[in-house]
Amino acid sequence: MTIKVGDKLPQATFRVMTADGPAAKTTEDLFKGRKVVLFAVPGAFTPTCHKNHLPGYLAKAADIKAKGVDAILTTSTNDVFVLDAWSKATGAAGVLEFLSDGNADFAKEIGLSMDGSGFGMGTRSQRYSMLVEDGVVKALNVEEAPGKADASGAEAMLGQL
Repeated sequence: MTIKVGDKLPQATFRVMTADGPAAKTTEDLFKGRKVVLFAVPGAFTPTCHKNHLPGYLAKAADIKAKGVDAILTTSTNDVFVLDAWSKATGAAGVLEFLSDGNADFAKEIGLSMDGSGFGMGTRSQRYSMLVEDGVVKALNVEEAPGKADASGAEAMLGQL
């Protein structure tokens, strides 16, 4: 069943890169008591993710945070090392937080995983964005096609804040 507006996020554990190496962070760590924008990408460095989706959030980060958002998080099924390299390559390190859902556990739990095996990518996350307040989904925007980042892009999210 796909998560919907009004639902509480399920308990999940992500991997994040810290100065001491990879560390675990739970949904409670990331969302409890906070207003957060979360956007998901099928894969770091892939064309739409790298050239459109993430850059939009990076460019609009200050505007989004000015609307009372505590953090902008992005998640992907890539491992934490790839996401760390991607954060540095895009200049987004320290502006956006990168969450590795390496086994797609979170994507599956919220009903937003997809089968990318036809492209040699295995199980991936669908492309979406959501506004989450204290762990509860307040807005959800799921793209119909993985090669588009319109409904889930930064401009669309900014208009919902």
